[in-house]
Amino acid sequence: MRRCGHLLITTVLLSSWACAPRASSPPQESPQRANAPASFVNRVWRVTQSSAAAPGTLYVFLADGTLVVTSTGSKPMLGTWTRSKDGLVMVEESHPYQVEILELSADRFTIRSHNPGEPVDIAMVPAETTDAHPPGT
Repeated sequence: MRRCGHLLITTVLLSSWACAPRASSPPQESPQRANAPASFVNRVWRVTQSSAAAPGTLYVFLADGTLVVTSTGSKPMLGTWTRSKDGLVMVEESHPYQVEILELSADRFTIRSHNPGEPVDIAMVPAETTDAHPPGT
């Protein structure tokens, strides 16, 4: 009986300890995640400065390769994008364009699209921000 009582007390104490609330430390971001490169994918980007695109135009590069471009008062344009050894290839209205990534961080994305004629530079920020400073300032 005495042995059974000790077993019961031990079981109750262990159960209480396992279920007791503990002070939690904030979750630590893994070093791999903290140092992960910035991504432009699955984010809405707003044009702040461009040699051709209107400020305020929105770009979205979806993970499935869909490209969505839209601006106030215009119908959204759907295209595609893929990574290439030199950056990206964007296809707009069935025309593929080589695209260089000039700057990519959590709060800036600047590309140079090699359209027919002069290359087009497009500086963007996440759509939810109000930063209108040109790149490099």
